[in-house]
Amino acid sequence: MTVYNEVVPSNYLEPILWAEAERMSSLALNDANFNSERDVVKEEYRQRILANPYGEFSLAIDQKSFAAHPYKRPSIGNIAELDAAQLPEVKTFHSTFYRPDNATLIVVGDFKASDLETWTKKYFGPITRPTAKIPRVTVAEPPRKEDRHEVLFSAKAPLPAFAVTHLAPSIRSEDEAALDLADEILSGGQSSRLYQSLVYEQQVAQRVSFSADLREDLGLLTFHVIVASGKSLPEAEKALDDQIEKVLKNGVSEAELDKAKNRFLTGKLMERETNNGKASALGEAAVIYRDPNHINTDLAKYQAVTANQIKEVLNKYIADKKKVLIEYLPEAKKEAAKPEEAEKP
Repeated sequence: MTVYNEVVPSNYLEPILWAEAERMSSLALNDANFNSERDVVKEEYRQRILANPYGEFSLAIDQKSFAAHPYKRPSIGNIAELDAAQLPEVKTFHSTFYRPDNATLIVVGDFKASDLETWTKKYFGPITRPTAKIPRVTVAEPPRKEDRHEVLFSAKAPLPAFAVTHLAPSIRSEDEAALDLADEILSGGQSSRLYQSLVYEQQVAQRVSFSADLREDLGLLTFHVIVASGKSLPEAEKALDDQIEKVLKNGVSEAELDKAKNRFLTGKLMERETNNGKASALGEAAVIYRDPNHINTDLAKYQAVTANQIKEVLNKYIADKKKVLIEYLPEAKKEAAKPEEAEKP
């Protein structure tokens, strides 16, 4: 989902609707602005990915975790792909996807509904709806048949890191709320389970996180660890495995769940105090959940989650399920690796 966000005084609502309609119907594309914007994206890639010691590792997690689904391809691409892009491809992409029947307009603020309806029809109404169908992703990610182990090397990584991923359900799954709260319990802040055990008590990790990244088709449950200086990769991996086994076997406490609900719900409510937050939540409800009223019912699902549900969903998607282990090692560790494992991201 691509989002264009504008914040303007309410008396500028009409001109901003005109501008968005122009973006959709009459985008001016030429060699000059195409090359200029390509340079902008390349610089963004250099700063976000290449300059970050673990930037390429973050991209590699999806690339190595998905076998067939397009989720394995990062939306930013890479320098070679950006250099290979051609202006006609961009024009085709724009004409294919930038169309009224593939767009959702969200407006939040001080305006009259009758004015919004009039201006929307005035500026978006004349845009021709293409006859071609909107292409949709039809590739299905195959079930994992075995565990996989990937080893990558980097000259920039100061410390070893690793990630463990499991396939997760669609964001519209009935398990979404329980998985989101499990995310909060396991790695939400310095008092969370994984931080307390791996970083504070055992001191085998410099950083640890768990994310329940649910998406349109399917997602990933990802454990991510940067190993502490002076500690070994096997030590950190065992410490994580022990914590995973513990939560799968014993579940979580009511106190942990209550704290997670408070943190999660407080964050959501604070976001929705602003017009930007309301617009974002409405957009997600309409586009991702396919029901604008979802914004009025979603928080109740989180309040209803029980500690037993947290244990059940973690066992459902992690216990006895095939995993991908991705290790990201400093270049100096390459000599000790097997030849077939010596891959750079």
